[in-house]
Amino acid sequence: MAVCFGRSCLSGDILFCIDTVWLCGGDELGIFTPTIAMEKVTDITPGLLKQMDIDAVLLDVDNTLAPPTEKTPYEGVIKWIDEMRAEGFAIVICSNNFNSRIKPFSDSVGLDCVAMSLKPFPFGFNRAKRKLKEKPKSVVVIGDQIYTDVLGANLAGMKSILLVPQSEEHGLSIKIRRGMEKNIRKKLRIMKRGEKYVNK
Repeated sequence: MAVCFGRSCLSGDILFCIDTVWLCGGDELGIFTPTIAMEKVTDITPGLLKQMDIDAVLLDVDNTLAPPTEKTPYEGVIKWIDEMRAEGFAIVICSNNFNSRIKPFSDSVGLDCVAMSLKPFPFGFNRAKRKLKEKPKSVVVIGDQIYTDVLGANLAGMKSILLVPQSEEHGLSIKIRRGMEKNIRKKLRIMKRGEKYVNK
């Protein structure tokens, strides 16, 4: 059961959504809990997403699809995107980065995008949802940050897959966030988050 606040009567956009299980302490990590935690995007298979009842994917870019500021995706990413699209999944890039960074990258991999999405706030997720024409529960957010990708997905009523950052990072703000993530990631390893899907 979910409690949603601020639903637009005209557009149906969800502005804030929290599952009552999280509020009542049903999950140790609350709204910072991803549906699944995995190492990298290419480990995610079409079969896994189908088990999760997913029809559409929102992808982060930096440290998910490519190194920060780099134009070239990680090895295997283009093939992975092609495979997912061939299996019928709709995909949109959803990033907090500037349009000048995200639009050229999304064009190079053949995907639509939402830049400056302001994750974890729901505005960018709602813009992406309108592009996908899917209900939140059938959308999964894939990214490497707990306080943007995972938290934002949970607040928007979407599922999430948390990845391990694939490249070294230098900015002060991201280093602070990574420090804040350490205990959560440690607990996720102990919890073996997502085994009910991965081991099927």
